[in-house]
Amino acid sequence: MYHGCLFFLTGVVLAFGYVDLSKDKVATQSTTPPPAVGDPSRFVAGNAVDRDITTCMRTNVIGLNAQDKTVWWKVDLGGVYNIYSVNLLFKNYDGYERRQQGRFAGFSIYVSSNGMRNNSSLCYKDGPELPALNLTTPCITSGRYVTFYNERLPEVTYPNGYVMSLVYTELCEVTVHGCQASGVYGEDCKKQCPTNCRDSFCHIQKGSCSGCASGWKGTTCDIKCIGGWYGLDCKQQCSGHCINKTVCNHVTGQCDEGCAAGWRGALCSQVCQDGTYGFNCVHNCSGNCLNDYPCNRQTGHSEGGCKPGFTNKYCTKHCSPGYYGYRCDKFCSGNCKNNLVCDHIEGTCRDGCQDGYIGKNCKTTCKEGYYGQNCSLVCSPNCKTCNHTDGTCSCQAGWTGSNCSIGCVGSYGENCQYRCSTHCVNQTCNRFHGICQFGCESGYHGQKCEQEYPSTNCLSSGFIGASVSACVFIATGVVIFIIRRKKICFSSKPSISYKESPYAEIENQQGGASTYQELTREKQRL
Repeated sequence: MYHGCLFFLTGVVLAFGYVDLSKDKVATQSTTPPPAVGDPSRFVAGNAVDRDITTCMRTNVIGLNAQDKTVWWKVDLGGVYNIYSVNLLFKNYDGYERRQQGRFAGFSIYVSSNGMRNNSSLCYKDGPELPALNLTTPCITSGRYVTFYNERLPEVTYPNGYVMSLVYTELCEVTVHGCQASGVYGEDCKKQCPTNCRDSFCHIQKGSCSGCASGWKGTTCDIKCIGGWYGLDCKQQCSGHCINKTVCNHVTGQCDEGCAAGWRGALCSQVCQDGTYGFNCVHNCSGNCLNDYPCNRQTGHSEGGCKPGFTNKYCTKHCSPGYYGYRCDKFCSGNCKNNLVCDHIEGTCRDGCQDGYIGKNCKTTCKEGYYGQNCSLVCSPNCKTCNHTDGTCSCQAGWTGSNCSIGCVGSYGENCQYRCSTHCVNQTCNRFHGICQFGCESGYHGQKCEQEYPSTNCLSSGFIGASVSACVFIATGVVIFIIRRKKICFSSKPSISYKESPYAEIENQQGGASTYQELTREKQRL
């Protein structure tokens, strides 16, 4: 044990000028053998940091025939410190130094900030040569946890001298030397590390940074990340979506002035969600893009066109009044009720159609024979043509009026447009075809009394245009002849009634008057 003490003191001398960081700190280990009677702390992990070389920690045995194959011991320094060296004092037994070296051989030392063992935290790895039982190794790094680790794995071939069975780990002292203050270096721990060293730690002797804070690079971390790079070791690339194409913050990668249109997030690396656009995605799309496509995330434009009923580049404007549909290129019917404009999307008339029209777009006129609101009214049967809006008619022959319900009086034909002949008796004619119902006035004949007779029989075959005097003479002779004959017949045949005389009508004319024209007409009738 005397030699062990000497070795331990030598290790302390090598680290002279630095602080003992591990003294009386919290220590743990993988396993602990049952304590001896009356000495419960004989093998505990804290024995390795109590600065009493006569007390040592111990774990359960490892080895090829043992249950455990690995062993570890760990001390928590209580904070992250700049470390210079680690000294290990392994227990020695007089006459068994080589055996103890074979048990000690193959160990590793890890330093970390979280207590985990990995390649990045490896501080020392024992080689094929058997180690000294009092060993000090430089361990220039920073960390909070210092871990001793060893193993004996069955599938591994170990160097000569390594003890493979009944391997006890017995550490009497573990001393970690370094600077207790953070951000300093040098033998007296009074020099300040460069400002931008990662976690304010630098090489405990040289002052160079083992790593830079985000946004910096170089051995002393005094060079900013440039060219669109940022973060630890300047290994992260900016998104490239900062407003006005500015470079992102060299430390955080954020766009200090905001994101370019169409991008969002702290790093401006996320596109606007569907339905939003613009700077920092604060604007909402119109929602009227064709087929519900999202608008352009930068401009808000609807690149595929607008839904029916909308126009302009944002699809926010309704079709102009009187137009509807895709691209607003369809005309409204103009037949919406109360002259309202049609719906800008489908062209429908929301309040219904004007009289005379049906259909959702009010483009269909009433079918023949119907008119009015919803084409629910029936045209008059006397209509030839019926207006589909108000039912006004072009009448069939014999009828007139707005709905052709008034029969013609003194007129005839379609819409009673023709006056009865003025030569019809009482100027009354058939209202359908104009035939004089009660005959013609004197001097006219034909169905409509439109044909005038020649002047009183003066016209005969071959003597058209005879003189008026000749006609008067002949007519006078005829009258005298008729009168004489009438007297002769009356006197010779008294049994014949007055009414049977073919000339009775001459005597019975109203007022007893008889004219030349009336006699002539009566003769023609006989």
